[in-house]
Amino acid sequence: MRILKRLIPFKLLEKLGPPIEKYIIKPGKKYILDPLEKYILKPLRKAGYILTHNKVLMKKQTQLVFFNRYTYNITHKRREHMVGIAFILVWIIGYLIFTLYPVFYSLYLSFFKVQMDGQNLNLAFEGFNNYKAVFLSDPYFVEILIEYGLEMLINVSITIVFALVIAMLINQDIKGKGAWRTVFFLPVIITSGPVIAILIDQGATTLPSIEDYGIIDQILANVGGFIADPLQALFNQILLVFWFAGIQILILLAGLQKIDKSIYEAASIDGAGPWETFWKITLPSLIPLITVTVVYTVVSMSVFSLNEVIIYIQNIMLGESTDAITTGYGYSSALSWVYFLVMSVIILLFVGAINIRRRSRA
Repeated sequence: MRILKRLIPFKLLEKLGPPIEKYIIKPGKKYILDPLEKYILKPLRKAGYILTHNKVLMKKQTQLVFFNRYTYNITHKRREHMVGIAFILVWIIGYLIFTLYPVFYSLYLSFFKVQMDGQNLNLAFEGFNNYKAVFLSDPYFVEILIEYGLEMLINVSITIVFALVIAMLINQDIKGKGAWRTVFFLPVIITSGPVIAILIDQGATTLPSIEDYGIIDQILANVGGFIADPLQALFNQILLVFWFAGIQILILLAGLQKIDKSIYEAASIDGAGPWETFWKITLPSLIPLITVTVVYTVVSMSVFSLNEVIIYIQNIMLGESTDAITTGYGYSSALSWVYFLVMSVIILLFVGAINIRRRSRA
């Protein structure tokens, strides 16, 4: 009858009265609930019993027994944890199958020379030869990687500063805060690979007014080529860098809104001005969120589809399978892991610099 009340509204069941109850749930009769009980509920109960009562796992009232030897007490807190894990179990399985496995499989392929034979992969063990070829045989990758690493250091710094300034402006008592948040977040939605490719081709990511006055040429003429190339790339795509700041603006804005205003009032009473309150209150309070935004910015820029390093790796991966070790899936996997390690080092540099600054202030 409990199952019936779930399927049929309770008020309707009351109007139908005892005859409908007798007609539907009468044992041995093939009525409405019989297929549900026979083909769904009963097999599910049986499967659940088999899964929780076997030699590997035995479920008791307050314990789980593994292999008839190891016991695990089920407390209320642990039961809540298990329910939470059950809700995200599908995502965990999907992550392990579709993300983590391909990542480690690419690490495995990086130690082989891979050649395509129809639908099969012919693997020839090369050891660390792929990684040696990255630095000794490849004439372009190291140069591209160094240039992009320098660009990343400049771009991430400018993006974080820009996001912090915009977040502080939006956090002021101005009208239309929601509209301004939408304006700065909108590029995050529209900046897909094909859209950005068209905008770059049309020169929409540069600032023509700056180029017309020759400011860029004057700056580049007074610095060395080691710094001039990253700066040139930055000025050529300055608006593209700002377009990456949408998520960071929202994160920092949320952090600004959580700072207690009474702290600013107490500081102003003590005679602190805007400059002092920024360095003594605002910035220290945002350090954890700045760390998060730095990691997010580096990752988002690193996996951007129009990234020069990624384009180079894709071209190597899709190149013809020849006897040369500098083509194919194996070598491109080695390039990817070298690129991953370089981006990890950049993240550590930023996070380390932020934490050192934070400790020195403490």
